[in-house]
Amino acid sequence: MRRRLINSTLAVVLVVIAVFGVSLVLVETRTITSTAEQSVEAEAVQLVSFLDSKIIEEQTITPEIVEEQSRIERYAVIELSGQDPFAVGKKPSGRVIRAEVSGEHGQTVTVEEPYSAVYEEVGRTLLITGAVAMLAVVAAVVLAVRQADRLASPLTDLAETAERLGSGDPRPRHRRYGVPELDRVADVLDSSAERIARMLTAERRLAADASHQLRTPLTALSMRLEEISATDDPDTVKEEASIALTQVERLTDVVERLLTNARDPREGSALAFDLDEVVKQQIEEWRPAYRSAGRAVVRSGRQGMRAVGTPGAVAQVLAALIENSLMHGGGTVAIRTRVVGNQAVIEVTDEGPGVPADLGARIFERTISGRNSTGIGLAVARDLAEADGGRLELLQQHPPVFALFLSRVARKQEDEPPTVR
Repeated sequence: MRRRLINSTLAVVLVVIAVFGVSLVLVETRTITSTAEQSVEAEAVQLVSFLDSKIIEEQTITPEIVEEQSRIERYAVIELSGQDPFAVGKKPSGRVIRAEVSGEHGQTVTVEEPYSAVYEEVGRTLLITGAVAMLAVVAAVVLAVRQADRLASPLTDLAETAERLGSGDPRPRHRRYGVPELDRVADVLDSSAERIARMLTAERRLAADASHQLRTPLTALSMRLEEISATDDPDTVKEEASIALTQVERLTDVVERLLTNARDPREGSALAFDLDEVVKQQIEEWRPAYRSAGRAVVRSGRQGMRAVGTPGAVAQVLAALIENSLMHGGGTVAIRTRVVGNQAVIEVTDEGPGVPADLGARIFERTISGRNSTGIGLAVARDLAEADGGRLELLQQHPPVFALFLSRVARKQEDEPPTVR
C-alpha cells in the first residue's frame, strides 16, 4: 500500500507538471518570439525616423554616419531614393526575424535578427521550468512518503492489533493516529478487545468457580457411593442412596446457579425458606469429613427462622464457610443462628489460629488465601450472598467469625405462601 500511495501521488504530480509545463513552454515561446519581432520592428522604425531627420537636414547619408549616429544594434539594409542600397551591421545566418518599414521620403529600412536569440531565451525558460518541475517532483516524493507512512503505519498497527485479538491477547492499545477513519477503526478494535477480555475473564472465572464449587458435592457424593458399595444392609443402602440423591440435587442446583451467575450475576429467584433445614443438611453433609479429621461440627442459637433467599445458594455459602474452617481452622466448628433486627444471621466459627492481620480486609478477594489454596471459595460465597440480597462478612479475625446476613421473614408472614422477587 505504501508503494501504491507514493506511485499514485507521484503520477498525479507528473501529469500536472507535464500539462502545465508544456502549456507554459508554448506560451513563453510565443511570448518571446512576439517580443523579439516587436523589438526588431521598433528598431526599424527608429532607424527610419533617423533617416527622415537627415533627409530633412539635407545631409549626405552614408553607412558610416548611420553606424555612428543611429546606434543600431542589428543588421539593417537601407534603400534611399537616388542612392544604391547599403547595409550596416553583420548579416545573420540561418533563420532570421525580419521587419521592413518605409519612410515618408521614399526610404525603406529592413532590419534582421538571428532566430538563435529566441532559441537562447526559450532555452533559459525551459531550464528554469525544468528546475521548478524537479523541485516539485522532489517535494511531491517527500510529501508522498510522509503521507504514505502516516496512512500505512497505522494500518499495519491496526492489523497487528487485530492479529493479537485473534491469537487470544485482548489487551486494548488505545492508540490514535489523527485520521478520523483510522481512529474510528481503532475505537472499534479497542471496544472489541475490552468485550473479548470481559468474556474471557467471565469464562475463566466460571471454570474456576465450577471447579471449586463442584468439588465438594462430588466428594460427598463419592463418599455416599462408597458407603453403598461397602455395605450389604438394605436399610443402609436405602438411606445412603437417599442422601446420594440429595447430593445429586444439590449438584444440579450448583451447576444451574453457576450458569445463572455467568449469564447475569444480578439474576436470582429469592424466596422464603426454612433456614433450619439448610443448616441441618450442611451439618449432616460435613459431619463425616470432620469425623475423619478428628473434629466436630455443632450448632446453637435461634431456631425456627425463615429467611429470604435461594436455598441452594445459601447452602453453597455455608458449605464454603464450613470447608474453609475444615481446611484452615482447628478444633470444633460452631454454627450459630441469631436475629439482628429484621435479619437472620448465621455465624460460623472455629478454634483455629484465625485470619492473618494482613488478610483481614482482603479475605473475600479472589486469589487471596492464607495458605496454599485457590482463594476462590470465599469470593464465590460473597458473590452468591450478594446475589440474593444478603451479605457475607468477617466479624472477627481471632478466633475467626464469619457471618451470613439474610433478610428474615416476620412471624406473621411465616404462614403466607413464599413470594419470588
